[in-house]
Amino acid sequence: MSSSEPARSDPPGAKAIAPSRVSDVVVVGAGAIGLTAAIALARKGFSVVLIGSADARANGRTLALFDGSVSFLRSVGVWPHLAPLAAPLATIRIIDDTGSLFRPPPVAFHAREIGLEAFGFNIENDALVSALAEATRQIPGLALIECQATAFDFTGPSATVTVDDGSVVSAQLIVAADGRRSPARAAAGISVRERVNEQTALTTILAHDQPHRDVSTELHTREGPFTLVPLAAGREAPHRSSLVWMMAAPQAGRRRALNDQALSREIERQAHSMLGAMRVEGPVGLFPIASATAARLSAPRLVLIGDAAHVFPPIGAQGLNLGLRDVAHLLDCLAAARSRARDLGGPELRSAYESSRRADILLRGASVEALNRSLLSDLLPMDVLRGAGLLALSVVGPLRRAVMREGVASARFAP
Repeated sequence: MSSSEPARSDPPGAKAIAPSRVSDVVVVGAGAIGLTAAIALARKGFSVVLIGSADARANGRTLALFDGSVSFLRSVGVWPHLAPLAAPLATIRIIDDTGSLFRPPPVAFHAREIGLEAFGFNIENDALVSALAEATRQIPGLALIECQATAFDFTGPSATVTVDDGSVVSAQLIVAADGRRSPARAAAGISVRERVNEQTALTTILAHDQPHRDVSTELHTREGPFTLVPLAAGREAPHRSSLVWMMAAPQAGRRRALNDQALSREIERQAHSMLGAMRVEGPVGLFPIASATAARLSAPRLVLIGDAAHVFPPIGAQGLNLGLRDVAHLLDCLAAARSRARDLGGPELRSAYESSRRADILLRGASVEALNRSLLSDLLPMDVLRGAGLLALSVVGPLRRAVMREGVASARFAP
């Protein structure tokens, strides 16, 4: 869509967007988190305008949805559209491949140990976004403006968003799901604490000779995790996995420049041929690794969710699942405000949302950063601590199950 010819769609069930419109909530950003937020809010009876264009291009990225995230997506009616496209994660295996002198044995977590068939499911990013975008077109009370927001005003009794098709939309609350460089966040004057790592994640889709058996494998290397996650079978490839390989930026650039055959050989070598011969099947993406946390999660008539609120390295599949927890808690806060006839964008709502999300975000961010730094360090004391932790998880049953339950429970939402 060119800026000179802005497009707008009015899907079945949605009212046409007038040049000036009032709604309960405006969601800015049409990625997976923004789409889910708009769907969830509309299904709860809020009038919602979603501003943004869904980008469903294949980019070699996949998203692991934990059990709690799946429960939430089921509760808002979209999981049936996603389930056929996803692969279960029944086992998560961690292997120390750092070459450390204190090398613990591999650790395998099995979902059945805590009464689950799977910890979650893995799905290709483009498939997830496409399915969510299609779902938005079927929901009454959800209106779309498939353009970009150009200006925000949070100073009045309601907030307004100006869109590049000429629309001006006002609402009690703006929900910013517009990414790590969030224009809405910047317009509200919310600062960001950011740390840029000297790492890049290489991502792609792989076909391989041996079945993955629903096992996700994370090899810890000195450059960062090398993670293979199960994918559903393709038309011509019965055995597929996604790859997230964190490494130094120069190495990532070198590998990205290889042809598919040469890159496949390097990936298979790093994987120790655990899934047999490997072949790059999809596009290869590079994503610089950075961490960022907004100083505040809200401002007058604004709340932040997803990457607008927090960005972490792709370790332990925290990003999307944290974003979905943002959506679930925001939904609870808005429902409570409505039941008490409170202002949906007022101080009470914003305080409740901040209180419900701050600790979870800080804890998850600190954990991810600590693990990543421990891998990059070659100091023996750090190796000993990391190895001792993995060994404890391997042999101490109650600790191991408690860790697994915490991982699932922290992502479990009420319908």
